[in-house]
Amino acid sequence: MTEPAYLAAVRESYDTVAADYADRVKSPAELDPLSRAMLTAFAELVRVADLGPVADLGCGPGKVTAHLAAQGVPAFGIDVSPKMIELAREAFPNLRFAVGSMTSLELDEDGLGGILAYYSTHHTPPELLPVVFAEFHRTLAPGGHLMLVGHVGDDEIRRPTQAYGGHTVTYESHLLPPARIAELLGLAGLAVSARMVEEPCDGATRTIATFMARKPETRSDL
Repeated sequence: MTEPAYLAAVRESYDTVAADYADRVKSPAELDPLSRAMLTAFAELVRVADLGPVADLGCGPGKVTAHLAAQGVPAFGIDVSPKMIELAREAFPNLRFAVGSMTSLELDEDGLGGILAYYSTHHTPPELLPVVFAEFHRTLAPGGHLMLVGHVGDDEIRRPTQAYGGHTVTYESHLLPPARIAELLGLAGLAVSARMVEEPCDGATRTIATFMARKPETRSDL
């Protein structure tokens, strides 16, 4: 398919901020206990299911990919930003990283035991989320697990001009209601098994939602 126009802004912006992003963004070990616990739960789900490797989509500099690997998960990372992938390969040379887009994954059908989308889908315009979620469904093995985490809102669009050290960025963030994200996952054929919404607190300004979903083994599992 033709590459969606928004990806050029996302790629250029994250290429620009890559080094500062890698320095400033916390590693999973530095996250709050709840965030760490959710990642641990996902790691256990995919380990027990043992259906194939796990793709960290929008992996950035690879910190979360490496965290999954350290928990015994056969994880690899994909990101639209070549600079981010370069940093990930330098930091974690024992892991596999590739440049790619969630809208058109160069992965086999039914080949993944799990997908992690960790703060990586909010730059996708809402009208293209069905395309992304359809790719999640296509590449997950029957019974495979998805963990999606990101900022949510009330159909808000944020257009920051600077980020991560004052660099100029041109991407947009689309903050959808959690119920709408869950609905879109369901329409893509992914059964949502858990949903957690974290309200802003302790100085935080954004609402965060975590979704656990699964590709059913049969249609009757939906």
